[in-house]
Amino acid sequence: MSHKIDVVYTWVDDSLPGYKDLLLAHASNPRDANPNRTRDNLDLLKYSLRSLDRYASFVRRIYVLTCRPQVPAWLDTAHPRLRIVHHDEIMPAAILPTFNSFAVVSHLHLLPGLTERFLYLEDDMLIAAPLALSNLCAEDGRPLVWTRRQRTPTRARLDPARSSPWNLALATANAALARELGTARHAYIIHGPRLIDRRSYQAMVDRFPREFAATRASRFRADGNVPGEYLYPHYLLALGQAVAASRAESRWMEGYASLENFAHWTWAQLAFLEWRRPRTITLNDSFGDCPNPRVVRLVRSRLERWLPAPSAYEKGAALQA
Repeated sequence: MSHKIDVVYTWVDDSLPGYKDLLLAHASNPRDANPNRTRDNLDLLKYSLRSLDRYASFVRRIYVLTCRPQVPAWLDTAHPRLRIVHHDEIMPAAILPTFNSFAVVSHLHLLPGLTERFLYLEDDMLIAAPLALSNLCAEDGRPLVWTRRQRTPTRARLDPARSSPWNLALATANAALARELGTARHAYIIHGPRLIDRRSYQAMVDRFPREFAATRASRFRADGNVPGEYLYPHYLLALGQAVAASRAESRWMEGYASLENFAHWTWAQLAFLEWRRPRTITLNDSFGDCPNPRVVRLVRSRLERWLPAPSAYEKGAALQA
């Protein structure tokens, strides 16, 4: 693969005016208001774009999918290779507003003008070393699927009243795969990029209409939902349209840190990632309600050290070049 493809991000920032009020007006469960999924106190999207500029030469255009009217304050929206798309441009009005990442991800392939094959990145993912399209595919061009050793839960092992919506969604996806394709137990997919083909993604949505209808109708993550970012790789594997990466390849692709308020623990995780030098890094917000300012400063300092050069997508970048 030598051609360029598009990169798609999903992004939200609950500090922007009106967002928290809107979220709380619809939330019915304290878990729905968990700030770990909506906070952007580290500008991680900015650093992810810097990492693309530095390490990924295959990018044609970048899409940022978010809710109206959100736009990062630092982002140069006039850049010709950048497109901000709001939920209401590709999602039906009846299911909006949505605070359910599973519902948003189920619409990724509908972005207008998107390349047939595209790379999906969550906004807390960084490219940490030179990355080529050939690193994402097997020799025959089929996407690689990077997994962990651990198996995801089945419905029989979960208590719907106490289990997290994420684990329930994994179990729902496993049940759907078993029903349609005869495969019941699956490994966790790593935190990392997803190479997606638009037509096969739509075929997946069409193959599991009940699950995706329930997912899209849920304003927050709920029992009965499916995560497309998990279901899609396993769907491709079951059809022989993707190739399972080796354990070594999966470890080489994934770097992960849980950003927590205990400074020594977060520092140790970041230092370990520097030592390991994985191909990608996910920095997961686990701060809870009140991020420790000391830890926030620590992580921001590390991000600036890793990726000091502004990307072409930042306001004023041309003047700094």
